[in-house]
Amino acid sequence: MNLTPVVVAARRTAIGTAGKAFRDFTVVDLLAPVLSAVADELHMSQVDDVVIGVARGPGGNIARVAALQAQLGVDAPGMTVDRQCGSGLAAIQVAAALVASGAATVVLAGGAESCTNASPGRAAFAPSDIGDPDMGPAAEMVAENFAISRERQDALAMRSHENALRATQIVAPEIVAVGNQLIDQRPRKLVANVLARMPAAFTENGTVTAGNSCGVSDGAAVVAIVPEWLRAERGLSGLRILGWTAVGVDPRTPGIGPVPAIEQLLDRCGIALDQVGAIEIVEAFAAQVLAVTDALGLDPLGRDAHRIAPLGGAIALGHPWGASGAMVVVRLFTELLRGGITPSPRYGLAACAVGGGQGLALLVERVDA
Repeated sequence: MNLTPVVVAARRTAIGTAGKAFRDFTVVDLLAPVLSAVADELHMSQVDDVVIGVARGPGGNIARVAALQAQLGVDAPGMTVDRQCGSGLAAIQVAAALVASGAATVVLAGGAESCTNASPGRAAFAPSDIGDPDMGPAAEMVAENFAISRERQDALAMRSHENALRATQIVAPEIVAVGNQLIDQRPRKLVANVLARMPAAFTENGTVTAGNSCGVSDGAAVVAIVPEWLRAERGLSGLRILGWTAVGVDPRTPGIGPVPAIEQLLDRCGIALDQVGAIEIVEAFAAQVLAVTDALGLDPLGRDAHRIAPLGGAIALGHPWGASGAMVVVRLFTELLRGGITPSPRYGLAACAVGGGQGLALLVERVDA
């Protein structure tokens, strides 16, 4: 019996700018409709577990509360995990492990965040004597350490928004309506000279600005994971999960975390980066993405633009902290299976950097019905 985990459904809310479209919705209100939509799409009589990542939620077991609100049944348990802004991807990794071990057959996994309703302040990412910078100053440190220019950061930001605007109809099948919101709020036409005039947002004379950084946002994303034998039995298309990694890096430069995570994962799976046709790295900051792609030998503004966030990233769409790692897996589902990239690539890669100095990566392979 083949227990290889496979993503067979993937949905999300639109991404709303904090304080705007979803200001009257709790994190559970955002998550429950997406859980319900994925469960309805599966036509499965039993959900064995619900695993949801949240970075700064209200406390309590949000996964269980949302599963009950989604009417999955009182026998569907739930577990909430916290790996900060990697929580959504971490939840998918946990779910994949449950399926691969045979402990569960149908697991709904993802992430959710209401940044609008998050408590003020934040918990420590790391002990202060090691270094515990906020993410903005940490992005500045990455830009300086890895010589990422302001011009390249602004160019990546413009590309992210342009791609997102072009992809509005392509990504529409991902979105579950919450409060009748069906379009991502943040993407807009950027003008280069206006972007260039924006002041540094975090440090004096810095290069990281509001224009080349993500927006603080609200949203939720969920995927369904089943073993390969069940996918084949049901005749479903999916994303076979080939492997995943989590690594630690210097907490002072957390943005570089995806580099060792991706390198270790590809080496373990025996896949070369050149074979991967869709690459999604959570765009918290343009400086961070460019440092990662430079280190990996990728060029998102040139030869590799067609395979790195081709439908727009978090700089354009927004960054609902605990949900973003799951958002990029939903995006891979669109790129590999819904025709978001033509011809459809065989392999896809999702990765994110995490406050406190961590990196996560997940490698998938398209499998047709």
